[in-house]
Amino acid sequence: MSGLTHFDASGEAHMVDVGDKSETRRVAIARGSIVMLPATLALIRDGKAKKGDVLGVARIAAIQGAKRTSDLIPLCHPLALTRVAVDFSIDETLPGVFCEVRVETFGRTGVEMEALTAVQVGLLTVYDMCKAVDRGMTITDVKVLEKHGGKSGDWVAGS
Repeated sequence: MSGLTHFDASGEAHMVDVGDKSETRRVAIARGSIVMLPATLALIRDGKAKKGDVLGVARIAAIQGAKRTSDLIPLCHPLALTRVAVDFSIDETLPGVFCEVRVETFGRTGVEMEALTAVQVGLLTVYDMCKAVDRGMTITDVKVLEKHGGKSGDWVAGS
């Protein structure tokens, strides 16, 4: 279990001690999508969903998700985030919506979990707001695209 930082020498789960780590600027970018029927996408695109501005509400939900990550993931450190930027893009060929989130802080641990949580919560909110017309929507391909800062430095998916 030596490669897994959330386990101690005897295999017990614990919160990682980051007290001796240097504070650096930390950035993570994550992305995911929700696939839906073309008619559902048209409701979102045209602003005609019964519950209102789907992507506007989902943006606020994603930000809230990033801020509340440590409440959801038991061993995550609560972090003072300095930025959460959420971008939704409509893709008619999918058909569906992409959600990309950039999370930043200045601290001792990374923000990958906050970025992933924000993407998931944003996409779950799209599902919630549109499920009355399309219960078959699928959230897919949620992943970290980039992470910057800390001892391990920069990482970009696919490089």
